[in-house]
Amino acid sequence: MSNNQAMGFTTSPHPKNKRLLIVTLSSTTINNFCKNIKFQSVQAIEYKPFLRFHIANSLNKETNSTLGDFLLDTIKDRQTGAVMIQCESLDPDTLNGVDFIDFNIMLSTAISHLIGVPNLDSMSGKFYARFSVKNEDNSDSYLRQAHRRMELHTDGTYVKEYTDWVIMQKILEIDVDGGDSLLLHVDDWQDLGKFYKNNQAKEDIQWGSPPSKNVGYKTHHPVFIDEEKQGEPRMSFIDQFAEPLNIEQGLYLYEMGESLEAETNTFGVELSEGSLLVINNYCWLHGRDKFIAKKNLHRELLRQRGAFVENALVD
Repeated sequence: MSNNQAMGFTTSPHPKNKRLLIVTLSSTTINNFCKNIKFQSVQAIEYKPFLRFHIANSLNKETNSTLGDFLLDTIKDRQTGAVMIQCESLDPDTLNGVDFIDFNIMLSTAISHLIGVPNLDSMSGKFYARFSVKNEDNSDSYLRQAHRRMELHTDGTYVKEYTDWVIMQKILEIDVDGGDSLLLHVDDWQDLGKFYKNNQAKEDIQWGSPPSKNVGYKTHHPVFIDEEKQGEPRMSFIDQFAEPLNIEQGLYLYEMGESLEAETNTFGVELSEGSLLVINNYCWLHGRDKFIAKKNLHRELLRQRGAFVENALVD
């Protein structure tokens, strides 16, 4: 798509990796979107799923119905597969009286429903989850632990639903230094061939999750779950929730984790408040760099993850 402000947004490659495209929504687009959603509540879109598509349509109409197609084409294209969405302005006049946090929830909801259908987040009991990262934490996963690097992984390894895409949005930040998002495209992983050709690559692994995830079952699938049309591998991997059942699986997963963390093609992305990343979950691995310890450190994030429409049907 051309860099056409008349469409309500502009696009450009990220300076660190051209696979990641930056989409900047114009102030006019945001202002008009806020006019359309001003009398909708977050509670209403939580209770009424059809309202989420109304919100999505309201945003898409402000771009002459081009944004949805652009996002879907980009996320499904293996050569790109990732978008960073930001707003030209988020000042009070642009938001047209809409609360900043409510706007963020509405925006990410509009984006998610332009590309597919979110899965129920078992951790929150909603179609999205909000969680905070603070200077001190005693949780049972790495998600909230600020002072360590969260290793590269994909989402949804331990659930039965397809997790085609993930949205990660920063909605609040106070006294934060560090904690950039980390991204690596599967095709840029220099050891991909070594692990994809390994005998363990297509062997089922058992995957579980800690109590905080509220998922009471195990899943079983290989790290390389299937292939694209041209035979390109797709991954489903997280080191913390893999439960190897023999030494061969354990060593394979250990060596894979070591390789991923040493990969020099991994790059960091700094997000401003209100901006979000949308990634193809099976082609991109993501993580988070560690934060610098500060007493008042506080970051709040919003996450959605789900399926493309063709994979979202319930049997």
